[in-house]
Amino acid sequence: MKDIDQLPAGIPELRVAAMPADANAAGDIFGGWVMAQVDLAGSVAAMRRAHGRVVTVAVERLQFLRPVLVGDLVSCYARVIRVGRTSLSVAVEVFSERNPTAPESQRVAEAVVVYVAIDGNRRPRPVPAE
Repeated sequence: MKDIDQLPAGIPELRVAAMPADANAAGDIFGGWVMAQVDLAGSVAAMRRAHGRVVTVAVERLQFLRPVLVGDLVSCYARVIRVGRTSLSVAVEVFSERNPTAPESQRVAEAVVVYVAIDGNRRPRPVPAE
């Protein structure tokens, strides 16, 4: 069984520092900020697989596991887990590092986001075969 804090293979789709403007008065990063990072990272994986533009149509699941604090380095790993005719489901795992000089990552959130491939007229289009 995989350790909950074990980093996925590969490089993250997104890496960003959590800043004071993203936090509440107690210093915890807003869940909405984390959700935005999840959507950005997931869309990168979806665009690569769809070979073009995608739009977010659903968040099937989003779970916050631990708080993100100001100063944390947040990394989002994304992978396509399902491809339909026009849609793609992407699993996103979010990790944070509290101390950049002695990095130790911990999983802070996970999600499954659904995207639809669109054409130049913003209409659904088929996702190409690999």
